[in-house]
Amino acid sequence: MRPADVRRLTVDEAVDRYIDMVRAKTVTGALAPSTAEVYARDVRTFAVLAGGDQVLDDLTGEDVDEVLLRFASKPDGRRSGSAAGAGQGEAVQSGASQSRFRRSVSAFFRHATVAGWVQLDPMRAATVVPRHRGGLRPERRALTREQAEGLLGTARELAVGSPQGRKRADQRTELRDALIVMLLATVGPRVSELVRADIDHFFVNDGVRYWRIFGKGGATRDVPLPREVAEVLDAYLSERRARETGGGALLLSWRGRRLARGDVQAVIDRVLARVDPRHRRGVTPHGLRHTTATHLLAAATDMDAVRRVLGHSDLSTLGRYRDDLPGELEAAMRAHPLLGAGSSEAGDVPPG
Repeated sequence: MRPADVRRLTVDEAVDRYIDMVRAKTVTGALAPSTAEVYARDVRTFAVLAGGDQVLDDLTGEDVDEVLLRFASKPDGRRSGSAAGAGQGEAVQSGASQSRFRRSVSAFFRHATVAGWVQLDPMRAATVVPRHRGGLRPERRALTREQAEGLLGTARELAVGSPQGRKRADQRTELRDALIVMLLATVGPRVSELVRADIDHFFVNDGVRYWRIFGKGGATRDVPLPREVAEVLDAYLSERRARETGGGALLLSWRGRRLARGDVQAVIDRVLARVDPRHRRGVTPHGLRHTTATHLLAAATDMDAVRRVLGHSDLSTLGRYRDDLPGELEAAMRAHPLLGAGSSEAGDVPPG
């Protein structure tokens, strides 16, 4: 849930206050001066990489991932020699430095959450984690095909199921929950983009339903909705009109308030609880964004089209959203474009 009064500080303002707090702890002996200076240096670096004029509460797990990966490839002037990714003879950050930087950023956001500077700790949605060796690497977050189909199938059942006899009409959230899961899993918006959506951001052009998504930096993109998702959206909007509640916001709590980012995970968990345990795996909104990218790319969708759906500024960002899928290489080899349909399948032993 969102704190009662989130203070919309810029990254620079929050970092300055955090450093003052950290250094004050050296006076009481709670922190060694050398440790406080490490924290201060790391969060200053974080502010530079994240953009000091950004509002801290607007940063998402995706933004934190980008900062962590940029730090990991940042040349370390204290180390000489060449390393993969280093430029002009300078070595990149060591694995230990990368892990330390992530711990410093985590501590900063834990304090920011308690202090009410952010609604939700973005580190909970960050996918870049320290490995046993080799520093920071993106963690696999995408659902497999079976897991994604299980989640979407359950969302469809919620959308068509009758709520009669279970709840008062003004407390029914089945259609809304189904819509949230289907939008996240098939369109892959950032969670901040989802909760900011208004009803009038959806429109029809030449018989196709579109969502005008307002993304980072004021950028907008018009994404066509899959037919099934458009049908659930129309059903949800019809129910909303019948109840005559909510104003402009698309997603509302049953009390009629715009949903907060922290509420979206609870919706996903509620739908997941209905999924067959054999195909159930916990997932975050950011993990569903990974799922969208992974399965669109695995289906040989044009990379630039996927970039435009997700709202990335360049193709290079897609790399960390692309997770490996079980059996994917085998399927690729079976359908090799240079071999005829009658060739042996990958891994098949030719007859002796």
